[in-house]
Amino acid sequence: MRIQLPRLAFAAVFVLGVAAVPSTNVRAQAYPSKPIKFIVPFPAGGATDAAARAIQPQLEKHLGQTVVIENRAGAGAVIGLDAIAKAPPDGYTFGIAPAGAMSVNPAMQVKMPFDVRKDLAAISNLAKTPFILAAPSASRANSLGDVIAQAKAAPGTLSIGHGGNGTSMYFTALLFTTMANVQIGLVPYRGTALVANDLVGGHIGLGIVDSPPAQAALLDGRMKGIAISSKVRFPMFPNIPTFDEQGLKGYETSGWFGLVAPAATPPEIIARLNAAVVAALKAPEVEQHIRTIGMEPAPTTPAEFAALIDFEIDKISRVLAKAGGAPPQ
Repeated sequence: MRIQLPRLAFAAVFVLGVAAVPSTNVRAQAYPSKPIKFIVPFPAGGATDAAARAIQPQLEKHLGQTVVIENRAGAGAVIGLDAIAKAPPDGYTFGIAPAGAMSVNPAMQVKMPFDVRKDLAAISNLAKTPFILAAPSASRANSLGDVIAQAKAAPGTLSIGHGGNGTSMYFTALLFTTMANVQIGLVPYRGTALVANDLVGGHIGLGIVDSPPAQAALLDGRMKGIAISSKVRFPMFPNIPTFDEQGLKGYETSGWFGLVAPAATPPEIIARLNAAVVAALKAPEVEQHIRTIGMEPAPTTPAEFAALIDFEIDKISRVLAKAGGAPPQ
């Protein structure tokens, strides 16, 4: 015997059945419903922190929620990234991922409490900045050719200061010496600001610096730029030629940092965060602020940022193998 359900009862059963099926659209529409934590793995006041605070108001505008910045500095960004990796994967914790911790450390097989590829989900790249091989203003070297000639004439007598083993600045120096086939000592510092200070004071012959701490000294002539690591000349320093145009064909490195979330964060929430980041970086006041501190906005899709991380790890691994391995930690 066929049982005839009344129309209202049938409708109720249908609605209950639909409600029982999880809807990613509903989940995405409900997110975010509370404040979001934005972890910056560096101290307040630095260039990366400044970029994060520049996009914060725009993220709040496009997400419709408060975005609270939390500085979790230490261990070259590893402490902050570990906090992101171990946070609940619900979209309410994300943060800054710098090139050094995301690509140089894995390539050097530095032991970390998380796996970059397995424990973090890419959201978008944010910005990038080139590095500059610089010298004191009184240096006899005025070009990359001069530096290479001096290094070949007296192997091992020159040295390059950089921001520390395991940083993108270290890799920038190593890529130069490897491609140029020269013996130049690589001297680790605790950050590029200290390298810039020693260059200005004439205490070291060469250094790898980035724009934020060295910008004023490069522009007013207290140090000279020998070569810039970007593929093309950088708008802020149009008179500094690239490594590539001075004979090291194919040379290109940059510092970059993007946003990541815990690995199991739902894709629709990653997409929502990505859309907010891309929109934030297109705001004229954000673009201007990021360029003022010597960086270029560089938004990507999540897939593009994940591919950049993979590419950088593989590239650095190849250079390290050619150079004979990673330096002592």
